[in-house]
Amino acid sequence: MMIRRAHVAFQVSFDCDADGTPLASKLGRKTISHKQTFAKPFMLTIIGFSVVIICVVGGFTIAGGKLLVLMQPAEFIVIGGAALGSILVSTPMKIVKQMIASIMGTLKGSKLNRETYMGVLQLLNNLFQIARRDGIIALEPHVNDPANSAIFQKFPYLLSNHAAVNFLCDTIKLFLAGSVSPGDIEALMDAEIDTHHDEQAAPPNILSKVGDALPGLGIVAAVLGIIITMGHMDSPPEQIGHHVAAALVGTFLGVLLSYGFVQPLALNIENQNRIEGRLFYVIKAGVAAFAKGMAPALSVEFARRAIYHSDRPTFEEVEEEMRKKE
Repeated sequence: MMIRRAHVAFQVSFDCDADGTPLASKLGRKTISHKQTFAKPFMLTIIGFSVVIICVVGGFTIAGGKLLVLMQPAEFIVIGGAALGSILVSTPMKIVKQMIASIMGTLKGSKLNRETYMGVLQLLNNLFQIARRDGIIALEPHVNDPANSAIFQKFPYLLSNHAAVNFLCDTIKLFLAGSVSPGDIEALMDAEIDTHHDEQAAPPNILSKVGDALPGLGIVAAVLGIIITMGHMDSPPEQIGHHVAAALVGTFLGVLLSYGFVQPLALNIENQNRIEGRLFYVIKAGVAAFAKGMAPALSVEFARRAIYHSDRPTFEEVEEEMRKKE
């Protein structure tokens, strides 16, 4: 009861001025929709790569270069084959598959936004309300089989995120055990978050190392080209110049592929992982607050505060949405 009163007092102070007048009325503003329109992630990735190619090739052409000089299949085979071979030597197949999935994920982008986070907050509120009203044991059928749970089925995004669903359900199962302290529950959640982040960090780290190696592999291709050139020293100057140009293309390709494609792709994956990983902190904040005995509304507020500002619903938006669901 004291927690509920504290929540009401906090709500009044948040919504009203010192004289009790609603701030929204004083400022003459209403709840604002924060929906924004951005280019789709796959468009941004394709546009970015296109800009790199157009600017590099365009600048070369403007300077009087001939595009056919850059078409050296042997250089592509040497650099690309060596890079692929180094990945297979250094990386377990499980991580290779994960890296391919991560690269494809850069084209899809993250589905986490204001609307999906609102759904996560609603789900947490529903679970907390049931636990408070009917007892924590009432959550057992929902966390044991979330795929067939009427509560989880209302939020398809979270249900499709198996790692996040398992994180939430496994933590609530600790509540059912009844012998784990709130501090231990929070420590277990931190350990699982660290494990998840380490797993997700492997693909971009490996891709970044491959990007670091590409300029060196470009030099290998260039050296091989120079070796071939040395075998044609008795040829006319035009042919020797052609062989030297072909050799230098190897260095050019190595540097371009590294800093124009592979490194940005690795950074894109890191950013996607950071955005997706924030969901775990949001769930943790709400569950940890509820485990410490806070009311469902305050526990949801703890979760809301853990959301990045760009995706965070306002206090009023969350409150209004919760009232609709009651």
